[in-house]
Amino acid sequence: MEGVELLGSFQLSESVKSPKAKTEPAIIVRNLVKKYGDFVAVNDVSFSIKEGEIFGIIGPNGAGKTTTVECISGLRVPDSGSVSIFGLSPLKDRNKIRKFLGVQLQQSAMPPRLKVGEAVELFASFYSDPLDPNDLLETLGIKDIKNSMFKNLSGGQKQRLSISLALIGNPRIAILDELTTGLDPEARRETWTLIEGIRDRGVTVILVTHFMDEAERLCDRLALINHGKLGVLDTPEAIAALAGGNRLRFVPSEPVDDKTLYAIPGVTGVERKERYITVTGTGDLAMSVINSLAKIGVHVSDIEARGGNLDDAFVKLTKEEPPNDSRGVAKP
Repeated sequence: MEGVELLGSFQLSESVKSPKAKTEPAIIVRNLVKKYGDFVAVNDVSFSIKEGEIFGIIGPNGAGKTTTVECISGLRVPDSGSVSIFGLSPLKDRNKIRKFLGVQLQQSAMPPRLKVGEAVELFASFYSDPLDPNDLLETLGIKDIKNSMFKNLSGGQKQRLSISLALIGNPRIAILDELTTGLDPEARRETWTLIEGIRDRGVTVILVTHFMDEAERLCDRLALINHGKLGVLDTPEAIAALAGGNRLRFVPSEPVDDKTLYAIPGVTGVERKERYITVTGTGDLAMSVINSLAKIGVHVSDIEARGGNLDDAFVKLTKEEPPNDSRGVAKP
């Protein structure tokens, strides 16, 4: 996929640029609740999003992520609570918000015979100062299929088309739900560069993702939603630190039982897979394990040591029941 250098030609229009200093949040969500029958999909969620940041929303399947962003965009009506976008209501001021809001949905469909170029040109016609369709298609690597019909596109090509339709209006706010699902590794990274370039030009981005490497690379802050509740809101680095402890994977020169391993200072957990042993714990775990085992004549090889990361924190936090009072919630 080529054309990322064309990002330099993407310029925000005067209507998109904020005339005020970035002191007030771009988006304020207060006590948002959305129910489907007896099921509470979003349960009293509150947060604010700064203008110009990439704000990530993560959580397990069915946690309420997509419903939350659909309420923000005005595609769903919340049962209670409120959403404010630059002081406007997604429900009462829908026509005004459409002028500066771009949305890429998790799943979208187009008329099967509509061509890629026709779709982008059509969406561009809805806005007063859109991006150049050919430049955007080239940046996203789909200019060569502009004459292909929607029904003939692969999953990855449909995803790139969906992204282009969200960005063609030169938006002030872009909501991207599962941005890179279906893209190959190279296309994912080039799409990340595109999003970073758009953020650098002042666009506020809401990114819903299941990929923790994507969240770590792109997001300034992350909201973790679990069972419809906001559990944690902080930077990716701060959330990763919640995983706690260190991990050490190694192969022992001879069998070692769990009792021996748990007796080593700092060790709090032991896992086994084939010939590998993984211990978790605190302090200088690697040195403690290596020295303690050496004293009993056991040597280690194939050593891999690391601290907690966002993947570990995600697993830990989503296994736990959400607290009654959300931790780390930024007050609007």
